[in-house]
Amino acid sequence: MNEADLEPLLLGAGPSPLPESVRACLAEAAPGPMDPAFTAVMDDTQVLLREAFATTARATLPIAGSSGASMEAALANFVDPGDRVVCGVAGLLGERLAAAIARMGAEVIRVDGELGRALPPERIITAMGGGCAAVGVVHGESSTGVTQSLDGLGEACREHDALLLVDCATSLGGQALRVDESLVDVAFSVSHACLGAPPGLAPITAGDRALRKLERRIRPGHSWYFDLVGLLAQWTDGGRGRTMHDVPPMQLILALHEALRLAVREEWLPTRWERHRRAHMALRDAMAVLGLHRLAPDGEELRPALALRIPDGVDEAGLRARLRAAHRIEITPGAGAMAGRVWVVGVMGTTAAPEPQERFVAALAAELGHDPADALAALAEGWRA
Repeated sequence: MNEADLEPLLLGAGPSPLPESVRACLAEAAPGPMDPAFTAVMDDTQVLLREAFATTARATLPIAGSSGASMEAALANFVDPGDRVVCGVAGLLGERLAAAIARMGAEVIRVDGELGRALPPERIITAMGGGCAAVGVVHGESSTGVTQSLDGLGEACREHDALLLVDCATSLGGQALRVDESLVDVAFSVSHACLGAPPGLAPITAGDRALRKLERRIRPGHSWYFDLVGLLAQWTDGGRGRTMHDVPPMQLILALHEALRLAVREEWLPTRWERHRRAHMALRDAMAVLGLHRLAPDGEELRPALALRIPDGVDEAGLRARLRAAHRIEITPGAGAMAGRVWVVGVMGTTAAPEPQERFVAALAAELGHDPADALAALAEGWRA
Protein backbone atom coordinates (compact mmCIF):
# COMPACT_ATOMS: atom_id res chain seq x y z
CA MET A 1 0.00 0.00 0.00
CA ASN A 2 1.25 3.45 -0.86
CA GLU A 3 1.80 5.68 2.17
CA ALA A 4 -0.63 8.20 0.71
CA ASP A 5 -3.40 5.59 1.10
CA LEU A 6 -2.70 5.08 4.80
CA GLU A 7 -4.89 6.84 7.32
CA PRO A 8 -2.81 8.86 9.82
CA LEU A 9 -2.22 6.96 13.04
CA LEU A 10 -2.00 9.24 16.05
CA LEU A 11 0.17 7.41 18.55
CA GLY A 12 1.37 10.32 20.63
CA ALA A 13 0.40 11.65 24.03
CA GLY A 14 -2.84 13.04 22.54
CA PRO A 15 -5.00 13.56 20.67
CA SER A 16 -6.04 9.99 19.97
CA PRO A 17 -7.96 8.82 16.86
CA LEU A 18 -11.73 9.27 16.85
CA PRO A 19 -14.12 6.30 16.57
CA GLU A 20 -16.32 6.54 13.48
CA SER A 21 -19.52 7.30 15.41
CA VAL A 22 -17.75 10.11 17.28
CA ARG A 23 -16.41 11.55 14.05
CA ALA A 24 -19.93 11.52 12.58
CA CYS A 25 -21.19 13.73 15.40
CA LEU A 26 -18.99 16.56 14.17
CA ALA A 27 -21.03 16.75 10.96
CA GLU A 28 -24.44 16.73 12.68
CA ALA A 29 -26.73 19.73 12.46
CA ALA A 30 -27.00 20.52 16.15
CA PRO A 31 -30.10 22.15 17.64
CA GLY A 32 -29.86 25.45 19.47
CA PRO A 33 -28.04 25.55 22.82
CA MET A 34 -31.29 25.93 24.78
CA ASP A 35 -33.30 23.45 22.73
CA PRO A 36 -34.63 20.69 25.03
CA ALA A 37 -33.17 18.10 22.65
CA PHE A 38 -29.71 19.55 23.22
CA THR A 39 -30.06 20.22 26.95
CA ALA A 40 -31.04 16.56 27.34
CA VAL A 41 -27.67 15.66 25.76
CA MET A 42 -25.97 18.06 28.18
CA ASP A 43 -27.67 16.37 31.12
CA ASP A 44 -26.68 12.88 29.97
CA THR A 45 -23.13 14.03 29.27
CA GLN A 46 -22.89 15.03 32.92
CA VAL A 47 -24.23 11.65 34.02
CA LEU A 48 -21.64 9.89 31.86
CA LEU A 49 -18.82 12.13 33.07
CA ARG A 50 -19.72 11.35 36.67
CA GLU A 51 -19.36 7.67 35.85
CA ALA A 52 -16.04 8.29 34.09
CA PHE A 53 -14.69 10.20 37.12
CA ALA A 54 -16.38 7.73 39.53
CA THR A 55 -18.03 10.56 41.42
CA THR A 56 -21.48 11.71 42.45
CA ALA A 57 -20.45 15.38 42.41
CA ARG A 58 -23.11 17.68 40.99
CA ALA A 59 -20.47 20.04 39.57
CA THR A 60 -19.23 17.71 36.83
CA LEU A 61 -19.17 19.11 33.30
CA PRO A 62 -17.00 19.75 30.24
CA ILE A 63 -15.55 23.23 29.83
CA ALA A 64 -15.10 24.68 26.36
CA GLY A 65 -11.36 24.81 25.80
CA SER A 66 -8.52 22.42 25.10
CA SER A 67 -5.78 20.88 27.24
CA GLY A 68 -5.22 23.32 30.11
CA ALA A 69 -8.71 24.84 30.17
CA SER A 70 -10.02 22.71 33.03
CA MET A 71 -6.78 23.24 34.96
CA GLU A 72 -7.21 27.00 34.59
CA ALA A 73 -10.83 26.65 35.71
CA ALA A 74 -9.87 24.64 38.78
CA LEU A 75 -7.24 27.16 39.83
CA ALA A 76 -9.31 30.26 38.98
CA ASN A 77 -12.16 29.02 41.18
CA PHE A 78 -10.32 27.36 44.05
CA VAL A 79 -6.92 29.04 44.46
CA ASP A 80 -6.58 32.64 45.67
CA PRO A 81 -3.66 35.08 45.86
CA GLY A 82 -1.62 34.39 48.96
CA ASP A 83 -2.79 30.79 49.29
CA ARG A 84 -0.10 28.29 50.20
CA VAL A 85 -0.35 25.43 47.68
CA VAL A 86 1.72 22.26 47.73
CA CYS A 87 2.47 20.97 44.22
CA GLY A 88 4.07 17.69 43.19
CA VAL A 89 6.47 18.15 40.29
CA ALA A 90 8.02 15.14 38.52
CA GLY A 91 7.63 16.02 34.85
CA LEU A 92 6.39 18.56 32.34
CA LEU A 93 2.73 18.51 33.46
CA GLY A 94 3.81 19.02 37.05
CA GLU A 95 5.92 22.00 35.97
CA ARG A 96 2.92 23.39 34.10
CA LEU A 97 0.68 22.98 37.13
CA ALA A 98 3.19 24.69 39.44
CA ALA A 99 3.61 27.60 37.02
CA ALA A 100 -0.16 28.03 36.67
CA ILE A 101 -0.61 28.06 40.45
CA ALA A 102 2.08 30.72 40.76
CA ARG A 103 0.27 32.88 38.18
CA MET A 104 -2.74 32.87 40.48
CA GLY A 105 -0.62 34.72 43.03
CA ALA A 106 -0.34 31.72 45.33
CA GLU A 107 2.77 30.61 47.19
CA VAL A 108 3.89 27.37 45.55
CA ILE A 109 5.49 24.76 47.81
CA ARG A 110 7.15 22.45 45.30
CA VAL A 111 7.78 18.80 46.01
CA ASP A 112 10.22 17.83 43.28
CA GLY A 113 10.75 14.24 42.28
CA GLU A 114 12.97 12.14 40.06
CA LEU A 115 11.97 12.11 36.41
CA GLY A 116 10.57 8.70 35.55
CA ARG A 117 9.44 7.95 39.10
CA ALA A 118 6.30 8.65 41.08
CA LEU A 119 6.54 10.91 44.11
CA PRO A 120 6.17 9.10 47.44
CA PRO A 121 2.85 10.39 48.83
CA GLU A 122 4.43 10.83 52.26
CA ARG A 123 6.75 13.52 50.85
CA ILE A 124 3.73 15.50 49.67
CA ILE A 125 2.00 14.99 53.01
CA THR A 126 5.10 16.19 54.88
CA ALA A 127 5.16 19.37 52.78
CA MET A 128 1.66 20.14 54.04
CA GLY A 129 2.99 20.47 57.58
CA GLY A 130 3.22 24.24 57.51
CA GLY A 131 -0.42 24.52 56.52
CA CYS A 132 -1.83 24.91 53.03
CA ALA A 133 -5.01 25.76 51.17
CA ALA A 134 -4.62 23.11 48.48
CA VAL A 135 -2.48 20.31 47.14
CA GLY A 136 -2.00 19.83 43.39
CA VAL A 137 -0.72 16.62 41.81
CA VAL A 138 -0.62 15.06 38.36
CA HIS A 139 -2.18 11.60 38.31
CA GLY A 140 -0.85 10.73 34.83
CA GLU A 141 2.48 12.40 33.98
CA SER A 142 2.56 11.74 30.24
CA SER A 143 6.03 13.29 29.76
CA THR A 144 7.58 10.42 31.73
CA GLY A 145 4.88 7.75 31.47
CA VAL A 146 4.36 7.63 35.24
CA THR A 147 1.22 7.35 37.39
CA GLN A 148 1.15 9.16 40.71
CA SER A 149 -0.29 7.31 43.69
CA LEU A 150 -2.96 9.28 45.54
CA ASP A 151 -2.78 7.08 48.65
CA GLY A 152 -3.32 9.10 51.81
CA LEU A 153 -3.45 12.48 50.09
CA GLY A 154 -7.20 12.98 50.42
CA GLU A 155 -7.17 12.09 54.11
CA ALA A 156 -4.24 14.45 54.75
CA CYS A 157 -6.00 17.27 52.91
CA ARG A 158 -9.02 16.87 55.15
CA GLU A 159 -6.81 17.00 58.23
CA HIS A 160 -5.29 20.27 56.98
CA ASP A 161 -8.58 21.73 55.66
CA ALA A 162 -7.02 21.80 52.19
CA LEU A 163 -8.41 20.87 48.79
CA LEU A 164 -6.91 18.05 46.73
CA LEU A 165 -6.62 19.08 43.05
CA VAL A 166 -5.74 16.32 40.57
CA ASP A 167 -4.72 16.57 36.92
CA CYS A 168 -5.97 13.42 35.21
CA ALA A 169 -5.65 14.59 31.61
CA THR A 170 -3.87 11.47 30.40
CA SER A 171 -5.43 8.91 32.71
CA LEU A 172 -9.19 9.57 32.65
CA GLY A 173 -10.87 6.66 30.89
CA GLY A 174 -7.67 4.65 30.47
CA GLN A 175 -6.39 3.96 33.97
CA ALA A 176 -8.21 3.28 37.21
CA LEU A 177 -9.23 6.53 38.90
CA ARG A 178 -12.04 6.76 41.44
CA VAL A 179 -12.42 10.39 42.46
CA ASP A 180 -14.82 9.95 45.39
CA GLU A 181 -13.05 6.89 46.76
CA SER A 182 -9.70 8.73 46.67
CA LEU A 183 -11.22 11.81 48.37
CA VAL A 184 -10.26 14.05 45.46
CA ASP A 185 -11.92 17.45 45.71
CA VAL A 186 -11.33 18.71 42.17
CA ALA A 187 -10.22 16.65 39.17
CA PHE A 188 -9.63 18.01 35.68
CA SER A 189 -8.94 16.35 32.36
CA VAL A 190 -9.21 16.61 28.56
CA SER A 191 -11.57 15.18 25.97
CA HIS A 192 -8.96 14.06 23.42
CA ALA A 193 -6.89 11.42 25.22
CA CYS A 194 -8.35 8.15 26.51
CA LEU A 195 -11.96 9.31 26.17
CA GLY A 196 -11.57 9.35 22.37
CA ALA A 197 -13.35 12.64 21.72
CA PRO A 198 -12.08 15.62 19.69
CA PRO A 199 -9.89 18.29 21.29
CA GLY A 200 -11.77 21.34 22.50
CA LEU A 201 -13.48 20.25 25.71
CA ALA A 202 -11.99 19.90 29.17
CA PRO A 203 -13.95 17.86 31.74
CA ILE A 204 -13.85 18.94 35.37
CA THR A 205 -15.49 17.71 38.56
CA ALA A 206 -15.66 19.50 41.90
CA GLY A 207 -17.02 17.95 45.07
CA ASP A 208 -18.92 19.41 48.00
CA ARG A 209 -15.83 20.57 49.94
CA ALA A 210 -14.65 22.53 46.91
CA LEU A 211 -18.09 24.03 46.32
CA ARG A 212 -18.29 25.15 49.95
CA LYS A 213 -15.06 27.08 49.44
CA LEU A 214 -16.58 28.59 46.31
CA GLU A 215 -19.66 29.68 48.27
CA ARG A 216 -17.47 31.34 50.92
CA ARG A 217 -15.63 33.50 48.40
CA ILE A 218 -15.85 37.22 49.17
CA ARG A 219 -14.91 38.14 45.60
CA PRO A 220 -15.58 36.24 42.36
CA GLY A 221 -12.85 33.99 40.99
CA HIS A 222 -10.08 35.26 38.72
CA SER A 223 -11.84 34.40 35.46
CA TRP A 224 -15.27 35.25 34.11
CA TYR A 225 -15.00 32.66 31.35
CA PHE A 226 -14.06 29.85 33.75
CA ASP A 227 -16.43 30.94 36.53
CA LEU A 228 -17.88 27.68 37.82
CA VAL A 229 -20.96 29.40 39.25
CA GLY A 230 -21.88 30.72 35.81
CA LEU A 231 -21.02 27.45 34.09
CA LEU A 232 -23.16 25.44 36.51
CA ALA A 233 -26.07 27.79 35.91
CA GLN A 234 -25.83 26.91 32.22
CA TRP A 235 -25.36 23.18 32.70
CA THR A 236 -27.83 22.67 35.55
CA ASP A 237 -31.48 23.65 35.60
CA GLY A 238 -31.83 23.73 39.37
CA GLY A 239 -35.57 24.34 39.05
CA ARG A 240 -35.04 27.94 37.95
CA GLY A 241 -34.16 27.39 34.32
CA ARG A 242 -30.77 27.58 32.67
CA THR A 243 -28.89 30.77 31.96
CA MET A 244 -26.50 31.30 29.04
CA HIS A 245 -22.98 31.72 30.36
CA ASP A 246 -21.51 31.37 26.89
CA VAL A 247 -22.34 29.69 23.58
CA PRO A 248 -21.35 26.04 23.97
CA PRO A 249 -19.58 24.17 21.14
CA MET A 250 -22.58 21.98 20.32
CA GLN A 251 -20.93 19.54 17.89
CA LEU A 252 -18.03 18.96 20.30
CA ILE A 253 -20.47 18.21 23.11
CA LEU A 254 -22.40 15.78 20.89
CA ALA A 255 -19.09 14.08 20.03
CA LEU A 256 -18.01 13.89 23.67
CA HIS A 257 -21.40 12.46 24.62
CA GLU A 258 -20.99 9.71 22.03
CA ALA A 259 -17.40 9.00 23.10
CA LEU A 260 -18.51 8.70 26.73
CA ARG A 261 -21.40 6.46 25.72
CA LEU A 262 -18.95 4.12 24.00
CA ALA A 263 -16.53 4.14 26.92
CA VAL A 264 -18.87 4.02 29.89
CA ARG A 265 -22.01 2.26 28.69
CA GLU A 266 -20.96 0.13 25.74
CA GLU A 267 -17.51 -1.04 26.84
CA TRP A 268 -17.84 -0.46 30.61
CA LEU A 269 -15.10 1.40 32.41
CA PRO A 270 -13.36 -1.48 34.27
CA THR A 271 -13.20 -3.40 30.98
CA ARG A 272 -11.72 -0.34 29.30
CA TRP A 273 -9.11 0.01 32.05
CA GLU A 274 -8.15 -3.65 31.60
CA ARG A 275 -7.87 -3.24 27.82
CA HIS A 276 -5.48 -0.34 28.28
CA ARG A 277 -3.44 -2.40 30.76
CA ARG A 278 -3.09 -5.31 28.35
CA ALA A 279 -2.27 -2.99 25.46
CA HIS A 280 0.43 -1.23 27.46
CA MET A 281 2.09 -4.45 28.61
CA ALA A 282 1.97 -6.02 25.15
CA LEU A 283 3.53 -2.96 23.52
CA ARG A 284 6.14 -2.72 26.27
CA ASP A 285 7.22 -6.30 25.55
CA ALA A 286 7.39 -5.70 21.80
CA MET A 287 9.45 -2.55 22.26
CA ALA A 288 11.91 -4.39 24.51
CA VAL A 289 12.60 -6.83 21.66
CA LEU A 290 13.58 -3.82 19.52
CA GLY A 291 15.89 -2.50 22.23
CA LEU A 292 13.59 0.22 23.58
CA HIS A 293 12.80 -0.02 27.27
CA ARG A 294 10.16 1.67 29.41
CA LEU A 295 11.30 4.54 31.60
CA ALA A 296 8.85 3.90 34.45
CA PRO A 297 9.44 0.95 36.79
CA ASP A 298 6.85 -1.76 37.28
CA GLY A 299 3.95 -0.58 39.38
CA GLU A 300 4.40 3.12 38.49
CA GLU A 301 3.63 2.92 34.77
CA LEU A 302 1.06 5.17 33.12
CA ARG A 303 -0.77 2.72 30.90
CA PRO A 304 -2.15 5.19 28.33
CA ALA A 305 1.32 6.66 27.64
CA LEU A 306 4.37 4.43 27.20
CA ALA A 307 7.55 6.48 27.67
CA LEU A 308 10.49 4.69 26.04
CA ARG A 309 14.19 5.34 26.52
CA ILE A 310 15.81 6.19 23.18
CA PRO A 311 18.77 3.88 22.47
CA ASP A 312 22.19 5.44 22.02
CA GLY A 313 23.08 6.31 18.46
CA VAL A 314 19.49 6.70 17.22
CA ASP A 315 18.63 9.91 15.38
CA GLU A 316 15.40 10.38 17.30
CA ALA A 317 14.10 13.39 15.35
CA GLY A 318 15.00 11.79 12.01
CA LEU A 319 13.33 8.52 12.93
CA ARG A 320 10.13 10.28 14.00
CA ALA A 321 10.14 12.21 10.74
CA ARG A 322 10.48 8.96 8.76
CA LEU A 323 7.64 7.36 10.74
CA ARG A 324 5.48 10.33 9.82
CA ALA A 325 6.51 10.59 6.16
CA ALA A 326 6.75 6.92 5.20
CA HIS A 327 4.20 5.32 7.56
CA ARG A 328 1.92 8.24 8.57
CA ILE A 329 2.47 7.43 12.24
CA GLU A 330 2.86 10.16 14.84
CA ILE A 331 4.59 9.68 18.20
CA THR A 332 5.51 12.34 20.76
CA PRO A 333 9.09 13.45 21.39
CA GLY A 334 10.38 14.03 24.88
CA ALA A 335 9.85 17.56 26.17
CA GLY A 336 11.50 19.72 28.79
CA ALA A 337 14.19 17.81 30.65
CA MET A 338 13.22 14.63 28.74
CA ALA A 339 13.88 16.13 25.29
CA GLY A 340 16.02 13.76 23.24
CA ARG A 341 15.83 11.12 25.95
CA VAL A 342 12.44 9.49 25.46
CA TRP A 343 9.63 8.91 23.02
CA VAL A 344 6.07 8.84 24.34
CA VAL A 345 3.81 6.36 22.54
CA GLY A 346 0.10 6.71 23.13
CA VAL A 347 -1.90 3.67 24.24
CA MET A 348 -5.23 5.47 24.25
CA GLY A 349 -8.76 4.69 23.20
CA THR A 350 -8.88 2.95 19.82
CA THR A 351 -5.06 2.68 19.67
CA ALA A 352 -5.09 0.38 22.72
CA ALA A 353 -5.74 -2.51 20.34
CA PRO A 354 -3.65 -5.10 18.43
CA GLU A 355 -4.07 -3.73 14.88
CA PRO A 356 -2.71 -0.20 15.34
CA GLN A 357 0.05 -1.55 17.55
CA GLU A 358 1.04 -4.10 14.91
CA ARG A 359 1.28 -1.32 12.34
CA PHE A 360 3.51 0.72 14.66
CA VAL A 361 5.76 -2.19 15.64
CA ALA A 362 6.32 -3.20 12.02
CA ALA A 363 7.05 0.39 10.97
CA LEU A 364 9.44 1.05 13.83
CA ALA A 365 11.26 -2.23 13.27
CA ALA A 366 11.74 -1.34 9.60
CA GLU A 367 13.14 2.10 10.47
CA LEU A 368 15.50 0.59 13.04
CA GLY A 369 16.66 -2.07 10.58
CA HIS A 370 15.20 -5.02 12.50
CA ASP A 371 13.20 -8.01 11.34
CA PRO A 372 9.79 -7.31 12.90
CA ALA A 373 8.88 -10.98 13.41
CA ASP A 374 10.11 -11.38 16.98
CA ALA A 375 8.68 -8.04 18.11
CA LEU A 376 5.31 -8.83 16.53
CA ALA A 377 5.37 -12.25 18.21
CA ALA A 378 6.01 -10.60 21.58
CA LEU A 379 3.13 -8.20 20.95
CA ALA A 380 0.76 -11.05 20.11
CA GLU A 381 1.88 -13.02 23.16
CA GLY A 382 1.26 -9.98 25.33
CA TRP A 383 -2.28 -9.70 24.09
CA ARG A 384 -2.89 -13.40 24.79
CA ALA A 385 -1.52 -13.14 28.34
